[in-house]
Order: sequence, then structure tokens, then C-alpha cells
Amino acid sequence: MLKIAGLNFSYDDFKVLWDLNLEVNEGEIVTVVGSNGAGKSTMLKNISRLVKPSSGSIIFSGVDLTGLESHEVAAQGVIQVPEGRRIFPEMTVLENLRMGSYLKSLRQDREAKLKRVFSLFPRLKERQKQLGGTMSGGEQQMLAIARGLMAEPRLLLLDEPSLGLSPLLVDSIFKTIAEVNRQGVTILLVEQNVYQALHVSNRAYVLENGRIVMTGTGKDLLSDQHVKKAFLGI
Repeated sequence: MLKIAGLNFSYDDFKVLWDLNLEVNEGEIVTVVGSNGAGKSTMLKNISRLVKPSSGSIIFSGVDLTGLESHEVAAQGVIQVPEGRRIFPEMTVLENLRMGSYLKSLRQDREAKLKRVFSLFPRLKERQKQLGGTMSGGEQQMLAIARGLMAEPRLLLLDEPSLGLSPLLVDSIFKTIAEVNRQGVTILLVEQNVYQALHVSNRAYVLENGRIVMTGTGKDLLSDQHVKKAFLGI
């Protein structure tokens, strides 16, 4: 579904991504793990066309995304849930969700989409009229993911969905990610919670200093000595 080949990216003279190659097959959860500053979020921004790569290609279902604008990437079905949630704090939960189906092609069956996300996140249904900015961090993360799902993603890009959450909420978020995938959404996940991320992943990549240094199944990487030492403290 997604194939990144030879991707290079720099912020001015500072190079962040080095000849990055990555693939995501339809139906998978693929995780990219790495420390702060490794280039994980920058990779997602390149896919979403929030930044322009120096070189390389990003092919999604036969379409080279590097030639598109951000809204055109979203129209292809590639939807990003950004780090830090980025909800609209002065809008209600319902208004935030409706913004997820902003594209004209998505507006006709909004009620069906709302029913789907409310089944995944019953708490959001209870708090439809609450302002997004008054919700807890965990609730805001639920809202951010639900807003992304309102766009009917074919590929959902999740950037650090567990950041700043309590262990109990982290468990809940990862169970939801697995359920979203079971419902047919392909997921590319960037995450610092390496244990949880690899546990739910079909495959994973390890990104260090802008370079892919390792790849394998989630199970294989969980048992890898380098991963244990670098990311799991074992």
C-alpha cells in the first residue's frame, strides 16, 4: 500500500532522514520506533506533505505523494493524527469530529461515521457538547484518533498516541489501535512506548539518527538484544 524509497530530508543544512526505505502492506500495523530526535515525526510529515523531501519517492497505492499538496494526500485516504493531539480546544467534541469529515466527499454519511467512532469511544458520545480543551489528556487523544477516523482513512498515520498518558490509558489506546486495525484500517504507527507498539505490530522498523538500522516482525524485535538494551532497559 505504501512504499518509501530513498527518502532524504533536511531542515536547511541539517539532514534528518538518510536514504529511508519502508513499506506498509494493506491490513498491517507497522511501527517505527526510535528515540527522540531520530526523525520519526519528520518521516510522517513527509508522507503527509507537510514538508517537502530533498529526494526520494513516497508511493501510496500507485500514486507518488511527493507531487501532491497536503489536502490532496488526505483526499487519497492518508490521514495523520499528529503528535500532541492538536484538537480544536474551543470547539465541542462533536464539532471536532465533524471537522474530521471536512472534505465534501465525506460529508454525506457523517451520521454513520459518528456512530462508528462513538462505538469505539463511548466516552466521546457522552461528552459530545463538551469543549475539547476542557477534556483530560486521554480523552483528547481519543478525540484526535476519532477525528482521524471520521475521514475514512485507508492508511492512518499515528504520531506518538500514548505520549503523556497514564499506564492505564496507554493500555486502552493500544487496544483501540488494534481494534481499528481489525476493522480494516491499515496503520503506520510512530511510538516511543516500544514494548506496547511492537506487541501490536505485524512488522516494525528501528530508526536511529535518521537511518533505518533494523526491521523485522514485532515479536522478533521484542526479543532482539539491541532493542532490549536501547529501548526496553533490559
